[in-house]
Amino acid sequence: MVIVEGTFRIADLETARPHMDRMITASRAEPGCLEYAYAIDLLDPHLVRVVERWQNQDDLDRHLCSRHLQDWRNAWQTVGITNRSLRSYAAEPQVI
Repeated sequence: MVIVEGTFRIADLETARPHMDRMITASRAEPGCLEYAYAIDLLDPHLVRVVERWQNQDDLDRHLCSRHLQDWRNAWQTVGITNRSLRSYAAEPQVI
């Protein structure tokens, strides 16, 4: 399993919502996507937390080349995405 986590800042959440909705919906429908979520920080409404879980690195690599990801990236300037910081980790699933 591969876990992606991180944050980005967003200037205009309302303008971004339709773009974010398309990105989340399309990503969740991809083969190998186990989880894909954006969460607005309750104390900082311009901070978005990202959590993704992918079956394997090949599935994540396909996602990184997807059309909907390119469309999302093209919208960043319009919606004011800044301070993007994402990391990926290989993980072994465990129930704790």
